[in-house]
Amino acid sequence: MTDQVDHQVTIDDLAELMKRTAGVSVDPLILEEESGSGWDTFGLDSLGLLGIVAELEKRHGMGLPEQMERCKTPADFLAVVNGVLMKGA
Repeated sequence: MTDQVDHQVTIDDLAELMKRTAGVSVDPLILEEESGSGWDTFGLDSLGLLGIVAELEKRHGMGLPEQMERCKTPADFLAVVNGVLMKGA
């Protein structure tokens, strides 16, 4: 991922963030196929999700809404993150 605000966060980016910030290894293809499943399907808890949010905020130099923590699935999370990034572009 780059520091550009207009960069969309992809499934591959999310899988990499899950591994690096939460220690959860997920194949991006499986993450994409199961993106409507809950985070617990992939072994990610709320603290892991907070780590991902913090890393994205740092990379993009902008805050993400508090409701990010309430996104129940990777698909929801990516939709919100990418929506915020597009507004900030």
